[in-house]
Amino acid sequence: MATSIREAKRALRTRIAANRAALDATALSARARSLRDILHEVPEIASAERVAAYVSVGDEPGTGQLIDDLYERGIEVLLPVLMPDFDLDWGIYRGPTSLASAPRGLLEPTGPTTGPEAVREADVVLVPALAVDRRGTRLGKGGGCYDRVLARLSGRVPAFILLHDGEILDMPIPHEPHDVRVSTAVTPSGIHHVGDH
Repeated sequence: MATSIREAKRALRTRIAANRAALDATALSARARSLRDILHEVPEIASAERVAAYVSVGDEPGTGQLIDDLYERGIEVLLPVLMPDFDLDWGIYRGPTSLASAPRGLLEPTGPTTGPEAVREADVVLVPALAVDRRGTRLGKGGGCYDRVLARLSGRVPAFILLHDGEILDMPIPHEPHDVRVSTAVTPSGIHHVGDH
C-alpha cells in the first residue's frame, strides 16, 4: 500500500514538473509579481514582524521580490538552510548579497543560523509545494522537510502554501501518515481555502 502511494505521488510530481517546465521566463515573472501583490494584502503578512519564507528557484512560484520587499520594510525574514537529515534550520536574510548557492540547486542565507525551532517564532510561514488538493493534502518534492516544519508549527502559526494556478487539484493527492494537512494556498489569482480547517 505504501509503495503504491509513493508511486502515485511520484507520477503526480512528474506531471506537475512537466507543466512547470513549460512556463517561460516572462510567464514566471508575471506570476511572481501577481503572487507578491496578493501576499502583500494578506493581513497576517501586512502586520508581521517576522516571516519565514523560502528562496524560489527555477520554475517555482517566485518569492525573490517579495523577500526583498519584506526586508526593505524592516520585517525580519527567516530563510531555510537544509540540514543533512533533511530537516530545516533557519537563517536571517540580510539582503541579496547574503545568499549563497547550496546543494540541490538551492540558495541559502549565509551567516549564523537560528535553529529548527526558530520557525515557531515567525508570525507567518510561506511554504513551497507542487500541489494541494481540496482536502488540504500538500504534495511536496518528497524529502519531508516541510512536513517537519508544519508539524513543528502545530497549526499555531499561519502557513500559506505558494503555488501556480492550476496546482490546486480536485483529485485527491495520496495521503501518508507523515503528511500534514494545510488550510490556505496562494496562487497568482488569489487566496484559496482548502481542507476542513
